[in-house]
Amino acid sequence: MANAFHNRTTVLIEFGLKFLNLKIMRKEFLFIILCAVITTTINAQTRGNKVGYIDMEYILQNVPNYTEAKAQLEQKAQKWKQEVETKKIEINKLTEALKAEKPLLTAELIEERETEIKFLETEKLDYQQKRFGPNGDLIIQKNGLVKPIQDQVFTAVQDIAEAKKYDFIFDKSSHLTILFAAKRFDISDQVIRVLNRTEKREQLTKKQLKEEQAKEEKEDALDENPELAEREKALLSKKEAREKLVADKKAAQEEAKRKYEEKRKQLLAEREAKKNGTVIAPENPAPAASTSTETAKTATEEAKPNVQEERKRALEEKRKKILEEREATRKALEEKRLKEIQDKEALKKANEVK
Repeated sequence: MANAFHNRTTVLIEFGLKFLNLKIMRKEFLFIILCAVITTTINAQTRGNKVGYIDMEYILQNVPNYTEAKAQLEQKAQKWKQEVETKKIEINKLTEALKAEKPLLTAELIEERETEIKFLETEKLDYQQKRFGPNGDLIIQKNGLVKPIQDQVFTAVQDIAEAKKYDFIFDKSSHLTILFAAKRFDISDQVIRVLNRTEKREQLTKKQLKEEQAKEEKEDALDENPELAEREKALLSKKEAREKLVADKKAAQEEAKRKYEEKRKQLLAEREAKKNGTVIAPENPAPAASTSTETAKTATEEAKPNVQEERKRALEEKRKKILEEREATRKALEEKRLKEIQDKEALKKANEVK
């Protein structure tokens, strides 16, 4: 009976231990699942949103088509400004002439001149509005110039965002206020490369296209890995420094060789001269250079007074011309006034005779 009790006790203990082990395993399993969920959440939060930005002004400055068209537009704008300035000078000239001649003119002539000046002033303002107003030619042509490139940039940004999983891409040059932006988030150079690739591909053969694609893949890899890009940049700098060193060394060798050849020719010439009994004057290019420098300096110094004299003479001639024009106008007005007086006197005498 004691043995039976002992066996039953042993079975109960074993069952209790198994149950306890099962509960411990379930707790461990639940703990592992909970850790996995927490780790996934933390990784998602740590990754966050992938953000980039572009600088539209910087991109436009590096697009050849835009810079060429912008230069042409600026030339047009300068021409329009000159035309406005010419109109303004003409108006000022007429205004000054009217002020000077006003005491000699009749009321009708004064009114006629003032009407002409007002008409020219209105014409100038209308021209300014047409060229430089809010809806003027300059704004219209500038918008027509920027719009196609902005569309290309928008398409390139979309392609980059889809390919590299960007969540947001901002424009730094827009009205959006960005107080700070790290350079590593700037994808402007990538956009410029995409625009240049599109233009290049239209002119490449199949072989060149493959080479270009390999180059593009390498550039994309550098964009994704800043450390690799820095290493590549350092290697490129070292290569350029090495090539410059080789070029400088080669140039120094060429210079030394040239001097040696000149010296050898001079020695041969001196030997030949000794044989013939003639003397060769030593070459001394330095004084000649000094003389040419002094001559150029003297010519410049002489040219300065001449330019001043020319300007002075031109101003004097212009002043004389204006005075002559004013004198001629005064004489014409005086003659007209005298003629009017004579006509009145003649009419008065004719009335008295009658």
